[in-house]
Amino acid sequence: MSDRPLTAGEKALWQKVIETVEPLDQARISRVKALPVAKKLPEVRGPITAETFGGASTKAVPLRDQVAIPEKAGLDGHWDRRLNKGVVQPDVTIDLHGYTLSSAHGRLDSALELSIAAGHRAILLITGKARSEEQRRREGGRGAIRAAISDWLAASRHASHIAAVRRAHPRHGGAGALYIILRRRR
Repeated sequence: MSDRPLTAGEKALWQKVIETVEPLDQARISRVKALPVAKKLPEVRGPITAETFGGASTKAVPLRDQVAIPEKAGLDGHWDRRLNKGVVQPDVTIDLHGYTLSSAHGRLDSALELSIAAGHRAILLITGKARSEEQRRREGGRGAIRAAISDWLAASRHASHIAAVRRAHPRHGGAGALYIILRRRR
């Protein structure tokens, strides 16, 4: 904002804004500041079971109780070969380009819910390429959705339905996309 003084009309308008705005509740601010901060979660080894993700609950998992979804567990060799060759045809594609962080999170959650209900096995999630920390600062935060995806999936109410998350084949977007493989319903 420039250093010019406000005009009489701008001063009057600003005074109305000041009179109509309520100050933030200091207790709420302190509760928000006390929330845990996401950190890199340890890799899980061995087979994935419902217990790996804290049981088969469909409710969100508190941040402190989150378990990372392992990158290389949960699928047999047949799935791995098909994913590496790019021959898996996703049942549904979710494109998060153009979404804000909060709207992308909501879109992902609702798409997972619909895919699980429909019995889909493979989801192609297009996020865009993750940027380095320096590039994100310089370019205004690009790649923020990709950086948040693993945390969202780990804390998701659908985490117990996810068998694996893998980087997509170049045919489906490569580093800018992920495969989410859902567990088969029994």
